[in-house]
Amino acid sequence: MNDFLLNLANILSITLLYSAPLIYTALGGVISENAGVVNIGLEGMMSIGAIVGSIVGFYSGNPWLAFLCGGLGAMALALIHAIATVSLAADHVVSGIAINLLGPGLALFLCRLFFDGAAMSKPIPYENKLPMLFKGFFTAERMAKFPFLKYLDIIFSQYIIVYIALILVFLTWLILYKTRLGLRIRSCGEHPRAAETLGINAYKIKYISVLASGFLAGLGGASMSLSVVSSYRETLISGQGFIALAAMIFGGWTPQGAMLGCLLFGASQGLSIFLGSVGVKIDTNILSMIPYIITLVVLVLFVKGSKGPSADGKPYERNN
Repeated sequence: MNDFLLNLANILSITLLYSAPLIYTALGGVISENAGVVNIGLEGMMSIGAIVGSIVGFYSGNPWLAFLCGGLGAMALALIHAIATVSLAADHVVSGIAINLLGPGLALFLCRLFFDGAAMSKPIPYENKLPMLFKGFFTAERMAKFPFLKYLDIIFSQYIIVYIALILVFLTWLILYKTRLGLRIRSCGEHPRAAETLGINAYKIKYISVLASGFLAGLGGASMSLSVVSSYRETLISGQGFIALAAMIFGGWTPQGAMLGCLLFGASQGLSIFLGSVGVKIDTNILSMIPYIITLVVLVLFVKGSKGPSADGKPYERNN
């Protein structure tokens, strides 16, 4: 029984850690698509956030500055997507594909530029990583008296990125459903022309939403290179942006639904990592496929009746 609880605690701990980058990115997708702009370029934006976070983290030694710069770097890439989709009324999917091609290529170029031609950044020292919360919160004396506390210690001793991600889920829900700005964002995603007749600048709202989407995706990428893996490599993101996109759709374009989707996919990642760490005799390639297989299964079984905002992905042009 003790071994089962210990294994379960380890899986839950890994689930929370690997869900956090997905939650940041999925929240970005929620904001953008509620404003009517499809953003399948989340993968490319995560890549830029990861490399910028790694570069700034390694050279400055300040993980908070690196975290912020990762978001800002991806926001710059999101600006390109905003110009294309909002100002130029380009096809949202085509623009997102271009971002996904540009982001990883630019990230690899920056990695080679700042790390002596290497395709992988130098590891970020432990003292320069984002801090962990509740590490050692439960003392040995307490755990000796109450043995179940050791399982809580394993589960909740997480990098701060996990708790920031959970707080952002609540803040995003609050903004979208309880504020005037959120109402304007959702109205632009449902009927931008009607919103403009009420004095709402649909272009401005869409720009703000896409830039916020890029910033959050950048935070997701930076959290990967500053906490989860502690370095950038060419395969670091490898589909995480698409998984976050799937989680957003699975969650019905809502912050809380997207979070649940991310936790599901994070659990699949945690399970595959745990099985590999305990020496289960399964081919490592099959283990690494588990999160992506679950993503496909969820999309096939549960997303069929899911419907996004009415004007999502439809280019909007004002009548002159």
